[in-house]
Amino acid sequence: MQPPPDETRRDAAEDTQWSRPECQVWTGTLLLGTCLLYCARVSMPVCAASMSQDFGWNKKEAGVVLSSFFWGYCLTQVVGGHLGDRIGGEKVILLSASAWGFITVATPLLAHLGSAHLAFMTFSRILTGLLQGVYFPALTSLLSQKVRESERAFTYSTVGAGSQFGTLVTGAVGSLLLDWYGWPSVFYFSGGLTLLWVGYVYRCLLNERDLILALGILAQGLPVSRHTKVPWRQLFRKPSVWAAIISQLSAACSFFILLSWLPTFFKETFPSSKGWIFNVVPWLVAIPASLLSGLLSDHLINQGYRTITVRKFMQVMGLGLSSVFALCLGHTSSFCNSVVFASASIGLQTFNHSGISVNIQDLAPSCAGFLFGVANTAGALAANCKLLERLRETALPVGTQPSHLVSLCLSSEGWGPRALV
Repeated sequence: MQPPPDETRRDAAEDTQWSRPECQVWTGTLLLGTCLLYCARVSMPVCAASMSQDFGWNKKEAGVVLSSFFWGYCLTQVVGGHLGDRIGGEKVILLSASAWGFITVATPLLAHLGSAHLAFMTFSRILTGLLQGVYFPALTSLLSQKVRESERAFTYSTVGAGSQFGTLVTGAVGSLLLDWYGWPSVFYFSGGLTLLWVGYVYRCLLNERDLILALGILAQGLPVSRHTKVPWRQLFRKPSVWAAIISQLSAACSFFILLSWLPTFFKETFPSSKGWIFNVVPWLVAIPASLLSGLLSDHLINQGYRTITVRKFMQVMGLGLSSVFALCLGHTSSFCNSVVFASASIGLQTFNHSGISVNIQDLAPSCAGFLFGVANTAGALAANCKLLERLRETALPVGTQPSHLVSLCLSSEGWGPRALV
C-alpha cells in the first residue's frame, strides 16, 4: 500500500533539509553574507559627503544618488523569490553577491571614467539595488526548504542580525577608512570582503555541477522545477496571504517612520544630547533582541504550542507592543526615557523576524520566496517614499558628516535594523 501523497511530499522535503551541523555552518555563512550585504549597501551613504566635495554635487544630486538604490531594489524582489523557489536560493544569493561585490569594488573606477560622475554613480546604485533586491526573497526560499519548522525562527533571526552588524561595521570601520585613505577605500573594503565570501561559499559549500546547471537553466530559460504548478489565483484568494502582505507593509512603514525621523526628533527635542547615543544604542539593543525572539519562538514551538499561535504572538510583540513604546516616545520630556523607549520600540520590531518573516515560509514553503518578494516589494516602495520625504525635509550641504548621511540610507527588506550609525 502506497503512502498518501501529502506524506510522501513531507518525507521528501525532510530528506532535503539540512542536518544540524549543516544548518549551523550555513547560518553562520548567511549571517556573514547579510552583514556584507549591508556593508556594500551603506558604503555609498558613508562616502556621499566626501564624494560630493570631490565631484561638486549639491544636495539634490546627492539625494538622487542615495535614493536611486531603491528604484532598482523594488524591481527584483518577486523575480529573486521566484528564481530562489525554482533553482535554489543559495545559487541566486551566490550569483547576485558576486555581481554586487564586483560593482562595489569597481565603483571608484566608474566614478573616474569620465565627467558624468553623477550618471555613473546613479547607474551603479540602481544596478546594486537590482542585484541586492533578490537576496532576502531568495534567503526566505532557501530557509523554507532547508530548515525545520521548529528551528526557522532562530535561524532567520540570527541571519537577520547581520543587518545590524553590517550597518555598524561600515559606519565605524568605513568612517576610519574614509579619514585615513579616502572614500575609494570604503568601496574596496566592502566589495573585496564580499568577493572573498563568494569564493568561500563557492569552494566549500556549493556543488559546482549544480551551480553550472543553474547557470545553464537561466541562460536557456528552460523549465527548472519538478514541482507542480502553483495555483496563484487560489493562493491570492486566501485571507492569510493578504494578511501576511499587509503585515509586512505595516512593519516596514512603522520601522521606516522611526528610522527616518528618530535623529530629527532627538536633535530638535534634545539639542544638547550626544548623537552617538541615540544613533547607536537602539541598534545595539536590536541585535540581542533579534536573537532572543528567535530562541523564544522556537522554544515555544518545541514546548508544544501551535506554530500559528507562536507566530501571531511574535507579530503582536513586533507590531503592537513596539508601537506602544513608539507612542510613549512622543509623550516624554526626559532624554533617558526617550532613549529607552526608542530602544525598546526598535528592539521589539525585530520580533517580526520570528513572526511574519517565517510565517510566509509556513504558509507556502514551495513558493515562499515569491510570496516574500510580493510582500517585500510593498515594503521597498514604502522605504523609497520615506527616503524621498526625508531628503526633502533634511538639508545635506557639502561637508555633512558621514554619520548623518548614513541615517538616510534606508534599507527595505521590511525587517531588521538599518543604516543608522
